[in-house]
Amino acid sequence: MSTTDEQDQGVWLTQSAYDRLKAELDELVAGRPAMSAEINARREEGDLKENGGYHAAKDEQGKQEGRIRQLTDLLRKARVGEPPATATNAALGTVITVRFAGDDETEKFLLGSREIAGTTELTVYSPESALGVAIMGAAPGESVTYTTPNGKDLTVEVVAVEPFVV
Repeated sequence: MSTTDEQDQGVWLTQSAYDRLKAELDELVAGRPAMSAEINARREEGDLKENGGYHAAKDEQGKQEGRIRQLTDLLRKARVGEPPATATNAALGTVITVRFAGDDETEKFLLGSREIAGTTELTVYSPESALGVAIMGAAPGESVTYTTPNGKDLTVEVVAVEPFVV
């Protein structure tokens, strides 16, 4: 799935993940006045070139504003709902079991937004990750080869696909 596909389709989130992210956003937005007051208090301490507290507060404000923008964009694009009731192919909201070539053990993970990770004990792989892109639409028994970010080619077999149970 390309980034354009994600923008067209939105990001799938469970209701609990959406609620958790919305609460985080609300808390960050509510904290803006306190952060501004902290920066102003640090500014009044003197020379800004040598004022570590001021620079630390400005850095923290930058991080918070970045997270606010990220959450706002994510929640704006979010498709909130239940995962698919049935699953025959790897898709958003499905639990995938794979086996890497040359390995006897399997790995099980949820294919979806990393923001869901706080609501499940499963590892979550993004559909934009190299593995996520490679297996999207694959059915059990299919093998796909993909290139990892470090340039190595890996082959993985989709062993099972099942609906995500919240």
